[in-house]
Amino acid sequence: MHTRKNQRNLTPAEKRRLIDALLELKRSGVYDEFVRMHDDFYVPDGDSRPRAAHMTPSFFPWHRRYLLEFESALQRVDPSVTIPYWDWTVDRTPDSSLWADDFLGGTGRTGDRQVMTGPFAYSAGNWRIDSRITDGKYLTRNLGRPSAPLALPTAEEVAGALAEPHYDAAPWDSTATSGFRNAVEGWSTGDSARWRNHNRVHRWVGGLMLGATSPNDPVFWLHHAFIDLLWDRWQRARPGAGYQPRARVAAPDPQAGRVFALDDPMPPWDEPPSRLLDHSRLYRYV
Repeated sequence: MHTRKNQRNLTPAEKRRLIDALLELKRSGVYDEFVRMHDDFYVPDGDSRPRAAHMTPSFFPWHRRYLLEFESALQRVDPSVTIPYWDWTVDRTPDSSLWADDFLGGTGRTGDRQVMTGPFAYSAGNWRIDSRITDGKYLTRNLGRPSAPLALPTAEEVAGALAEPHYDAAPWDSTATSGFRNAVEGWSTGDSARWRNHNRVHRWVGGLMLGATSPNDPVFWLHHAFIDLLWDRWQRARPGAGYQPRARVAAPDPQAGRVFALDDPMPPWDEPPSRLLDHSRLYRYV
């Protein structure tokens, strides 16, 4: 079992090892395969295909497995490396430590939003965006969206999501008005808040974090590790509340064949949510 730490508590050596492992995965082409996978499985409500990754109950277990696969790839480069998490309720500004030059680098420059600092800047020569997956060739960010300022979610907003008594609810998509899953994933439920929690963080970072190929930005992994931690906290607070839907959604429900019940195998691993509810034998958070 390994430990995932808050990024603000990483030592300089731990940061360097993580960066080196990320750069090696990029150099080898493995990193871009993970970007391509996320792009392939980002299926919106309006698409008739099955939805495993987003706008769906399996949002949490799908990304848990996705992070585990990526973490395993990092550890094949360096067994000491784990994915840290970014608690954006605490580290809330572009001056926070994760955006330092010795870690993820900062925001993009005015105009083209190109990141010019840190190890993932295009000018450093090691982080070229694959144009077969995403337009452009360099990493972009627009931290905080200065032209139309956007704040990161607060601890109070996260507490509101954690207070949801049920995991998810019909119609099991981005329009669900109750349930922990959409409260965290953060799609609009008809009020003035257009983006919540997970979605607002993607918007706050901006640039390549805005689309289906958001893993192009290494901060994606730190963000989703915190999303995974929030699921863990909700599960611990509500041991009697399980994954929903437990049974397969049947016709004539329009979601039949499109969402994954507790024991439905999720692509691309053919692993059901039921096998990803407990991570305690694999890793822990500190």
